[in-house]
Amino acid sequence: MRSALLLSAALPSVLGATTYSMVKEYSGSGFFDDWNFYGNFDNLTNGDAIFVTSSVASSSKLAYVDSATNRAIIKVDNTSTVAFNDKRNTVRISSKDEFTVGSLWIFDMYHVPFGCSVWPAAWSQAPNWPTGGEIDTFEVYNLATHNQMTLHTEPGCKQVNPVQTSTVVNSTDCSFQDNSNAGCSVMDTSPATDGAAFAAAEGGVYVTEYAESGISVWFFGRPNVPSSLASNASSFSTNDLGTPVANWPTGGCSMDTFFKPQNLIFDITLCGDAAGDPAIFNQTCSGNCYLDYVVGNGSAYDNAYFDVASVRVYSANGTNTVKETNGAGAAAAMSMPLWWIGALAGLLLYV
Repeated sequence: MRSALLLSAALPSVLGATTYSMVKEYSGSGFFDDWNFYGNFDNLTNGDAIFVTSSVASSSKLAYVDSATNRAIIKVDNTSTVAFNDKRNTVRISSKDEFTVGSLWIFDMYHVPFGCSVWPAAWSQAPNWPTGGEIDTFEVYNLATHNQMTLHTEPGCKQVNPVQTSTVVNSTDCSFQDNSNAGCSVMDTSPATDGAAFAAAEGGVYVTEYAESGISVWFFGRPNVPSSLASNASSFSTNDLGTPVANWPTGGCSMDTFFKPQNLIFDITLCGDAAGDPAIFNQTCSGNCYLDYVVGNGSAYDNAYFDVASVRVYSANGTNTVKETNGAGAAAAMSMPLWWIGALAGLLLYV
């Protein structure tokens, strides 16, 4: 493990501003219409999980729209008893459409999954990973209390001269071949970015900009969401957002070289290569990841769910960055937010 790198340079208030207009919205009763369900066991990160089909997710209420709130629920099965050597049902969905450079997407969430053995993420990747890259907007393990944002790419992409508010950088080399695919990760040290504190504060909004100038991620707790985002405005300027929490400028990582159109993804796996690794699991949880949590009656997963008000995608003014596909490439891709054993030192400093 390596220590967190502290960045002390003074930060400008904002990056160069861009105006964006909404081109796609996932919300309300039709939230799940334009997503593909993985429909297979977790053969991506060796999780003790089965990513169910759309029909199973619907019939077992693992993916549905809550009639009381009109928000989408994506969850782990917390009612079935799982026998030894079996896996527990959960969900992984990827957008049917891909989104090209010049896009910005917003995850508006009231609750994110947490609990021992739980490994959730809201993220994106190109269909032929590692070609085309991966952007992890939200990802945590077990009972960690701070979100980490990460890029994973082919060799040659690095974080150089970022303009960001976070001072905790766990790695600056984004290559999947470097440091056990730790990626170039930044931790959000502000409160209530994950777990029980996030839920108690009624969640918030994660914003990811995928632009020619670089990739940036912002987080706003519910009381601090900019008015243009809170009102679901059809257009807004990044001037409204201020300085991002994490930033990867194109000067160290050419967007045209390392990133291709992205599918958006939500998933929750269990244990697996990261959350289940004893060196990681034992930092916040006790016992055995599989035997003491996955196996049994499922009560450990009462908090293992996303509660999503909407996902909105914007394009830079004058463009339409939606690439319409059936999403099959993303559904079959051999990657998700990959394990960061080498990157955990910085995260665990703030657990």
